Amino acid sequence: MLSPGALRAHLLAARLAGPVATSREQSLHSYRLFAARDPRMLLGLDPEWAWGTRDLLALMADKCGVSPDPSDHEGPDVIDPDRTLAGLEAFADRLVAAAERGEPVLIGTGHPHRLLGFYGDLADALSAAGCTVLTPAQGCSVDITTRFGLRTYNLDYVRGVALVREGGVEGAGREPGAHSHSPLPVRTALGAAAAAGGPLPGLVIGDHGWVCGAGQLGIEAIGLADTDDPALFVGEAEGRVSVAVPLDDAVRSDYYRPLTRYVLNRAGLSQ
Repeated sequence: MLSPGALRAHLLAARLAGPVATSREQSLHSYRLFAARDPRMLLGLDPEWAWGTRDLLALMADKCGVSPDPSDHEGPDVIDPDRTLAGLEAFADRLVAAAERGEPVLIGTGHPHRLLGFYGDLADALSAAGCTVLTPAQGCSVDITTRFGLRTYNLDYVRGVALVREGGVEGAGREPGAHSHSPLPVRTALGAAAAAGGPLPGLVIGDHGWVCGAGQLGIEAIGLADTDDPALFVGEAEGRVSVAVPLDDAVRSDYYRPLTRYVLNRAGLSQ
């Protein structure tokens, strides 16, 4: 089992924490958009509190370890690896509870190119522990507004992990899936599960709109988030997201393997 110290060293070496690829300028821009209630940044969350840019910066300094200084606007953003470790431990603790209760779970990602392996291993372990890994609305179409206009995507599952693929694109079925921040896929999946008479998930695991969209609907959700995705941390602060783990969500996929081992070992779910 990886020790916390060894994982901390890996987080820094892989730039999952410490100075990360997300720029400070990009993060501050995201906070301004969130404060303006831009749907692209809300990720399906409807915040109850008023969040100004300075409020968000203070929150992200507390949750992630970014600089609280608003005049600091250049260079890479920074994530405190100790906060990442604490988040992963809370994430693992919630997996323990899901396994003990045999909860149905829904797992989805907007970062399939990077995080499919991480979530797929969680799905395998939870399934082996007796949890039903749900796959509602397989193949259903979802219309999502992107910077290129309205695009139609298809909801798919790989290793029990939900993702979207762009419809009508040759070879799309062979791709890992599309990058997406939208909450519409999780709403589609949950709507289909409800229409079929259940079961509904006791826990949603993922990132972006999968977490915030589920949390907004009152379903417990845990996930991963970068410094330019304040919605998950706002959701955590307001009580609609149970765990938001701060880390860079777009490094090489193999860099997440030690995190998988750490989480599953801590949760007692290693196979």
